[in-house]
Amino acid sequence: MSLNPADTAFATRLSNQLPEGVLRPPEPRYLEEPRGRYRGQAGVLALPQTVEHVSVLIREANAARVPVVPYGGGTGLVGGQVMPDGPAPLVLSLERMTAIRSVFPQENVLIAEAGAILADIQTAAQGAGRLFPLSLAAEGSARIGGNLSTNAGGVNVLRYGNARDLCLGLEAVLPTGEIWQGLSRLRKDNTGYDLKNLLIGAEGTLGVITAAALKLSPIPVSQGTAFFTVKDPAAAIALLALARDHAGEAVSAFELIHRQGLDFLSDCLPQIRQPFAEAPEWSVLIELGLPRGLDPEETLAELFEAAAAAGLAGDGVIAQSGSQRQALWAVRENIPAANKAIGSVSSHDISVPVSDIPAFIERGSEVVAGLGDFRINCFGHLGDGNLHYNVFPSKGHMREEYNHLRGAVKEAVHDLVHAFGGSFSAEHGVGRMKTGDLERYGDPVRLAAMRAIKLALDPNGIMNPGAVLKTG
Repeated sequence: MSLNPADTAFATRLSNQLPEGVLRPPEPRYLEEPRGRYRGQAGVLALPQTVEHVSVLIREANAARVPVVPYGGGTGLVGGQVMPDGPAPLVLSLERMTAIRSVFPQENVLIAEAGAILADIQTAAQGAGRLFPLSLAAEGSARIGGNLSTNAGGVNVLRYGNARDLCLGLEAVLPTGEIWQGLSRLRKDNTGYDLKNLLIGAEGTLGVITAAALKLSPIPVSQGTAFFTVKDPAAAIALLALARDHAGEAVSAFELIHRQGLDFLSDCLPQIRQPFAEAPEWSVLIELGLPRGLDPEETLAELFEAAAAAGLAGDGVIAQSGSQRQALWAVRENIPAANKAIGSVSSHDISVPVSDIPAFIERGSEVVAGLGDFRINCFGHLGDGNLHYNVFPSKGHMREEYNHLRGAVKEAVHDLVHAFGGSFSAEHGVGRMKTGDLERYGDPVRLAAMRAIKLALDPNGIMNPGAVLKTG
């Protein structure tokens, strides 16, 4: 179905129904994405302040068949926030809708508008003596509406789950412009289809999330962090099982780190202090969040002794203070920055069943080596099977020299992921970058159901066209 640009006549109709300041001329920062692979366009930029403003914008866009691109914090890595082709869209940013509407500490619930920065939500929860556990590298600029729209993950998924698991209810504007008042605080509500979970992860293709009721958790009384060296990924998986035997659900994060990532840090960010004098081939970063009565350093020391006795860990560093804990996390958190400085040929956000990770990594090295001379930095959230499997030029070479191989590398890695029963998009979404992968690897029945849902809710196809599902 053909769409129309957000032209001057459309902008005039909107301006007659909205307060001054909601509509703005498009600005360059709304047309960019972090990896620079896409350049967006916009006919009109809208910065609404209320859900009613959003309703007017969507209703009029639907009536005029003008495409709408929802824009969160702009931190997405798959091009879901920019529309490079087609009629110039209405770009809709909720950055002025940032209110923490209410907090219910006894219920462990916080209600926030979609434009609220993730870090601000964490701070508001902490102020109420609670924890909002969604945590990721871009939390200082990512907005909760975008986090929910992409079902963001992060380092605490192992214990607390993805964004979907941290949401009880939503307020949203559907493609017709109707407002769905679904800000339920209920833990149990079996009253038909789950529209909330349909909108979460839909990347703005089925409507615009404007507010959310979020789950909070108790703040752990004490936290412990440690780096352990391990022989290989199989030993890391066995160590994870041992850690859970010792600490149960107190294991908040369990990150697998390869030597290549530490070498990149040494090359690009030498100011980041590393835990070992010589970078180990494999290591894990473990975080525990413990209740009253348990000592984190003692628990981690006992875990290391048991792991060493079982032949799973060779060396270890246990943080003895908050500053040491931050220093250990700085190693993990700066690996993506070092990756960016090196410049990858092809980056992959993938997941495979946890027990298959060692075989996947071994086979992946063989597959990539068959395509050329590359370096692989494989790291990520081992406990939930999510790996950042990034392929880089050989030392002394630039990624531009490998542009002709980028597509082949991506296809080979994703083919292997599919063969292992995994996902080519573990936590960053499909966006526009991976629509071809969804067509290639997606189950036909599931794809048909997705298209039927899209058609039913958005028959004019105005919501983020070209994202998730291919258009045309």
